[in-house]
Amino acid sequence: MTTWAPTLSWCALVVVFAAMSNVWNGHEPGWYASLARPSFQPPDIVFGLMWPLNFLLLLVVGATTVRTAPPGAAWAATGVLAVSVALALGWAYLFYVPHSLVGAAACLAGAAVLTWVLLAVVARIEVWGALALVPYALWLSVATALSVAYARLS
Repeated sequence: MTTWAPTLSWCALVVVFAAMSNVWNGHEPGWYASLARPSFQPPDIVFGLMWPLNFLLLLVVGATTVRTAPPGAAWAATGVLAVSVALALGWAYLFYVPHSLVGAAACLAGAAVLTWVLLAVVARIEVWGALALVPYALWLSVATALSVAYARLS
């Protein structure tokens, strides 16, 4: 069975997420560079490699696992992804525009928790789809730890 509506919704969410994820980080040039960095901050190149990989893996899961899932399961996974994406974008806005580091960390923590929930939902559909989400879930967990550290240091 092919479930096109949730598949297209999933893929649209990923495209919007990718497009919007950098909208606010240039809001105030120099602000981010002025922050005290956590000791475990990865080099910038890691961010440049991980985000495209994460977006690609999310698209693959949408095009394979969600597309072949029963409609209820496909919509459940897409719904969890939608809320997680909204929270992740909330992090970007709160972090870079009003510089609400605590609020941003809370948003990202919610997104990370929901990403692990998403992994569990997808695992019930197809284990390979869930395994494809592991790098993204781990990355959001690391990003959450970084965000909390930035909030504590500032």
